[in-house]
Amino acid sequence: MKAATGAVPTSGHDDGPEILHPKNWPVPKGYANGMMAEGKFLVTGGIVGWDETGVFPEGFVAQVRQTLSNIRAILAEGGAGPQHLVRLTWYVVDIDDYLANLRELGRAYREVLGSHYPAMALVQVVRLVEREALVEIEATAVLPNTKP
Repeated sequence: MKAATGAVPTSGHDDGPEILHPKNWPVPKGYANGMMAEGKFLVTGGIVGWDETGVFPEGFVAQVRQTLSNIRAILAEGGAGPQHLVRLTWYVVDIDDYLANLRELGRAYREVLGSHYPAMALVQVVRLVEREALVEIEATAVLPNTKP
């Protein structure tokens, strides 16, 4: 995909989306302002941090790590990887948990998804459907069109 004006190609991934960064804006840390991609869409529902048996780990960071691992598994099921992510929407029950754990969250994110940071939004909610869930994340990925 040809880079658009103000677009910065993702590092090391020819098949991934482009990062859109308007000139003179501050560089975001841990997310992108915008993404552009062509191809087949893969979307998840709201994914929580339980394991295959439905058990949640203790603590916010542990649940985020498991949630991201669950998203990665869904991406793989669709033939995608973290480099294809264009958007993550996070729903948290306590934004202070998120803010208090930024360093650990960044480490968990990079360990599971690498250093590709799509457009992201974070929203605090009153509660989630699963009472034990501290975080729920929706993901959108775009796999490039395959050439015949």
